[in-house]
Amino acid sequence: MARLSEHGIRLSSMSPSFLNSNSTSHTWPFSAVAELIDNALDPGVLAKQIWIDVFDEGDHLCLTFTDNGSGMTPNKLHKMLSFGFTEKGSGKASQQAIGVYGNGFKSGSMRLGRDALIFTKNGGCQTVGMLSQTYLENIKAQAVIVPIVPFNQQTNILHETIRHEK
Repeated sequence: MARLSEHGIRLSSMSPSFLNSNSTSHTWPFSAVAELIDNALDPGVLAKQIWIDVFDEGDHLCLTFTDNGSGMTPNKLHKMLSFGFTEKGSGKASQQAIGVYGNGFKSGSMRLGRDALIFTKNGGCQTVGMLSQTYLENIKAQAVIVPIVPFNQQTNILHETIRHEK
């Protein structure tokens, strides 16, 4: 069933198969790795270190990227996990962002694996986002759904997302 706006207008959606198709823009896995590293180097992120690890979780190898940057608010994570949205390019010329199309994380992460879990914290809020082909297949989704769950770092109670938050 098509999603409708509050005014009853049919909204466009994106097929889950697009996640795999979009990942083919990276013909080489190392370009996908570079894409994820580049995000930690963007102005405003303030990461000084990046750690890349591989660990075995059951029958699956997991690749992790961790940085000591400033983290993202729930709204910034939502924008980062949305296709084509970016706030890059508004920085000073001396600190120009590397990517400006709002696609790098999605294409890079899906080139390296079928699922991406994002854990971030900013201020007193921790947020988890999930871009997952496995999840979409298991629920037989007709459109891409990206769950994003913010919660209070001290109480572990779900944090109400504020729409106008930057």
